[in-house]
Amino acid sequence: MSPNGSDRSSRRPMRRKLPQVLTAGLVLATASGCSYNWEDFPRLGMPTPVTEEAPRILSLWQGSWAAALATGVLVWGLILWSVIFHRRSRTKVEVPQQTRYNMPIEALYTVVPLIIVSVFFYFTARDESKLLELTPKPAHTINVVGYQWSWGFNYIENVEGEPSTGNEVPEELAAIPDKFRKDFPANANGVYDVGVPGTRNPQNGNPGPTLWLPKGEKVRFILTSRDVIHSFWVVPFLMKQDVIPGHTNSFEVTPKKEGTYMGKCAELCGVDHSRMLFNVKIVSPERYQQHLKELAEKGQTGYVPAGIEQTDPARNAETNKL
Repeated sequence: MSPNGSDRSSRRPMRRKLPQVLTAGLVLATASGCSYNWEDFPRLGMPTPVTEEAPRILSLWQGSWAAALATGVLVWGLILWSVIFHRRSRTKVEVPQQTRYNMPIEALYTVVPLIIVSVFFYFTARDESKLLELTPKPAHTINVVGYQWSWGFNYIENVEGEPSTGNEVPEELAAIPDKFRKDFPANANGVYDVGVPGTRNPQNGNPGPTLWLPKGEKVRFILTSRDVIHSFWVVPFLMKQDVIPGHTNSFEVTPKKEGTYMGKCAELCGVDHSRMLFNVKIVSPERYQQHLKELAEKGQTGYVPAGIEQTDPARNAETNKL
């Protein structure tokens, strides 16, 4: 049998199997799509945003996917075009003409990626600056304290019926830099809540302590750590931020949808990292104030230690930026 005949005979089984493979792939795609909610497709895997700031993150995510898809289609199209129109002819075996040092094409390969990266950088920097922007005197300030292996929440609030702390900064909050303390409510007595890995939300049984937030009011989170680097991630906020010992991070959100949502540590922080879970409960402002009173009635007044104090170089660097 000639070599050509052998090639043709070896291709026939593959051609017979091709429809079967395509059919199996179509069945799998259809079956997996049965449980998928197509209303979620525009978010491309992101959860439903529950803060006023989260749609900006979602828009950046969707734009990145659109740009990546356009780039992929262009690259795939060029690959397929070269495969189809520059394949070797069955009747010609000579080596095609070789092209080297095509300066326009090489310049294109350099300029286009730089343009793509520059566009991504611009939109990312623009949105990041907006998301990390702090407003003077936010409605609420909460110090989130990360520690192995759970979370503590210092509600820096004026709780009705509780004696004020005066103008002195509580020793427990000494680790927080002055630039954040200047926006604290005057004479804030405050309440706290802490958790351990075995803590559970009493309403739904989800593991971890529960952070309460008021709907429609801006909340500033001040993130501090007692030991190692953690990461504060509330899934439907669509963003997370590191909780670093000796360095204070912060950001603000305005919750807009009531409900109880999942939160977790997104930084590998040790052997029980997977147990550093918490809940976020968004309620009406009235119910939020009632919760603060309930914490005070339990004796959870004052604050838990915020964490490791910032080093002098870090404090000086931040002072120079003010």
